[in-house]
Amino acid sequence: MAITVAEIQAPIAAEMDLFEQKFKGQMKSDVMLLDQIMNYIVKRKGKQLRPMFVFLMAGVCGSITEATYRGASLIELLHTATLVHDDVVDESNYRRGFFSINALWKNKVAVLVGDYLLSRGLLLSVDNNDFDLLRIVSTAVRELSEGELLQLYKARRLDITEDIYYEIIRQKTASLIAACCAVGARSAGISPEIVEKAHAFGEKVGIAFQIKDDLFDYGTAEVGKPLGIDIKEKKMTLPLIYALNSAGYLEKRRIINIIKNESEKPKKVNEVIDFVKKSGGIEYATGAMNDYVAQAQALLNDFPDSTYRSSLHKLVQYTIDRSK
Repeated sequence: MAITVAEIQAPIAAEMDLFEQKFKGQMKSDVMLLDQIMNYIVKRKGKQLRPMFVFLMAGVCGSITEATYRGASLIELLHTATLVHDDVVDESNYRRGFFSINALWKNKVAVLVGDYLLSRGLLLSVDNNDFDLLRIVSTAVRELSEGELLQLYKARRLDITEDIYYEIIRQKTASLIAACCAVGARSAGISPEIVEKAHAFGEKVGIAFQIKDDLFDYGTAEVGKPLGIDIKEKKMTLPLIYALNSAGYLEKRRIINIIKNESEKPKKVNEVIDFVKKSGGIEYATGAMNDYVAQAQALLNDFPDSTYRSSLHKLVQYTIDRSK
């Protein structure tokens, strides 16, 4: 039977409810327009996977403290700021099926909202002397930005190797999940060595999470209809990289030409999807994803057994079993 979010949250259900109240309070503003936008953001929150990683890891490491709540809020504030700015950069009108901030209130307002969220996160940490938590999260945001820029640069050249691919997803996706786990551990007052182990665990989970996203683009019986969005955006993902490395010179050149010059044509995108499937790219990426999950679970087993650890195991499995 599929793992549910409620099942994962069971050991921290009360903490998550309290976190939601605290987070809403931190999003309040005396400026009417800003308060309206903050309410819009709060009401359209996702599954809250990042705070769940923070609270569960804090529980695994011994205690959920007030610093844990602040750390989870810091992650959410800074991450939401990056998403608002991303939607402006990508000219995206939707976020999780709802209108994006820039679609409703235009780019200038969206950029200022992102700046506001960033400043709220920074002040939350500075006002409470959470400089160690701020360092962890700020490092992750820096890496996220570097990963996005590296991906944009490589998309122009279409010369991404597996090593570069893994560096991109380590920075742009895994760094934030790793930060969640490190913040959770640090908020429990654990030693730097254990915080580093929590960070390494989160990084493995984050890499597996991104590979799962890559697989969504190609569609299987598990993930539904192929999307081809990454191909249209000229993103070199693991299934495609493997398929190109396995192809002969002429076939490789043909596929790269489609991605460079014809990726807006649905028929041509489907050609690339079929090429990847026939080349074993889906199976290869699935195997890599499962390897990272196994590494993450092994790291987690080094922590003491508890209901929190059991839920973290389930959360890891949930990230790769999800259907969207």
